[in-house]
Amino acid sequence: MNQLNLNEIYEYAEKHISAFHQKRLEYITIKTELDKILKQKNPYLFRAKNILTAQDLIKGFLDAFIQSQEETLFGEFIEGLAIFVCDRVFSAKKSQLTGIDLEFEKNNCIYIVEIKAGWNWGNASQIKQLKINFKNAKKILENQTDKRVIAVNGCCFGNKKNKNPEKDGYYKICGQEFWQLISESESFYIDIIEPIGHKAKQKNEKFLEAYSVVVNKFTLEFAQRFCIDGKIDWEKLLEFNSGIKKKHKKYD
Repeated sequence: MNQLNLNEIYEYAEKHISAFHQKRLEYITIKTELDKILKQKNPYLFRAKNILTAQDLIKGFLDAFIQSQEETLFGEFIEGLAIFVCDRVFSAKKSQLTGIDLEFEKNNCIYIVEIKAGWNWGNASQIKQLKINFKNAKKILENQTDKRVIAVNGCCFGNKKNKNPEKDGYYKICGQEFWQLISESESFYIDIIEPIGHKAKQKNEKFLEAYSVVVNKFTLEFAQRFCIDGKIDWEKLLEFNSGIKKKHKKYD
């Protein structure tokens, strides 16, 4: 085991959080299209909320779309940080086993870890696959070593646990407990908040400028295509969002 070097961790976090902000900016300026967000979000929900103006509708659709992208991008960042930390402290290696993110040795045990950004992830089939992945990985490693193999679903925030890890075949640990497992530091989950916020104000101001441009542009285009006499044409919007494409055959 190696001593945790916070300066090294801070340097990694500041560098890669900048990449997160850059990708976030690219999504809003380059990869976001009006047709794309109108097709991916639920118009029934916004009708139920009595949205009356084109701008409010566009902001609602756009915010929901951006949030989904941000969660994916930030998940990649925080999971990468966890792997980096564990590598520095325990010389962890990227696992070659299906569905396993990393492997490391601690207290004469081999840990196999699948990392998730938050605790509330996955449907029943995804959880089932997680268990299968852990079971298969443990079987392979137990045939290669006499050491105990411990499977962990590590979540970067939250404080949930699974009630019966022996039955489940893995331990679900979150937040402080997970960061402590891979860093050997009780306070690490708090220590990383400062570098994650590196230049956040400046980066967010730049994002908001780009966001405002997109909202104005999309609002104008939406009003021209989906409004009649200043009112949202919900029927036309639904035809665009959910109507059967002419080239597709109807089901009998």
